[in-house]
Amino acid sequence: MRIFEVSKRFPREETYSLTDQIRRSSRSVCANLAEAWRKRRYEAAFVSKLNDAESEAAETQTWIRFAVRCGYLDDDEGNKLHGTYDHVVGKLVNMIRNSKPWILKRGNR
Repeated sequence: MRIFEVSKRFPREETYSLTDQIRRSSRSVCANLAEAWRKRRYEAAFVSKLNDAESEAAETQTWIRFAVRCGYLDDDEGNKLHGTYDHVVGKLVNMIRNSKPWILKRGNR
């Protein structure tokens, strides 16, 4: 939601480019995580969706850097947002590397 809020300040000419891209990728992190959670009966499907979420988080970080470089976000705010996504990526990588505890057991289906 913070990405949505800060992107409201981006210039109008960025509406269909940077603003749209950063909102789409940031929302996709959450959507892919939700999909992963529902697919946790199958380890490969679960991990695949977690990988998608990780990729979208990394993409969001790229758009944050663009926003800073273009002057739409100040360095401090950009660094905080980037750091938040570093934390998210770290959690996702840990879940990917250690997915077994998250997988539903046969009797829990």
